[in-house]
Amino acid sequence: MSFHEVRFPAALSVGSSGGPERRTEIVALNNGFEERNSPWAHSRRRYDAGLGVRSLDDLAEVIAFFEARHGQLHGFRWKDWTDFKSCLPSAPVGAFDQVLGSGDGTARSFGLRKAYASGEQSYVRPIAKPVAGSVRIAIGGVELAEGEGYLVDATSGAVTLTVAPKAGVVVTAGYEFDVPVRFDTDRITTSLAGFAAGDVPSVPVVELRV
Repeated sequence: MSFHEVRFPAALSVGSSGGPERRTEIVALNNGFEERNSPWAHSRRRYDAGLGVRSLDDLAEVIAFFEARHGQLHGFRWKDWTDFKSCLPSAPVGAFDQVLGSGDGTARSFGLRKAYASGEQSYVRPIAKPVAGSVRIAIGGVELAEGEGYLVDATSGAVTLTVAPKAGVVVTAGYEFDVPVRFDTDRITTSLAGFAAGDVPSVPVVELRV
């Protein structure tokens, strides 16, 4: 899959709308009960980039980005301003924000992930596009010095430790991240008269599985 490691202009995505989408199949039974099933293990996010366009210069920047990605052909990074950290949006990133796993004495590779909890239930989301330079790692409650003792692949979210943690030792992380997406259309329709009247072009964006 072709993916460009470039972020959609953050100054434009800040005005967009969107969020997670789930797919649930519901079958109504004859007795009035129902059966529910989801074929998706992970949610998928959708956004509308057009809502962030406020001027003709903004529109020109969106069109240039769209053309450089060849429409739907190439994926890219997207900053979701409502969910771009391992912690709450108002909090600073910390090395103890998210649990990546526990050591077994041999494993050195851990994938970044983020847990969403409510009550006794939770969902763990894989994080594949961390922001380079933002990842902080701790082992057994002790934060590692930046760039020492670990390597981060910013294109996949894989963290490789220099030394494998001992069995039962918890590995945690904090980071900022982007969402891997692509345009969900091969056409952007614009009108100068419509834009002057306040019409905003629709520029749908959809999350990619990577």
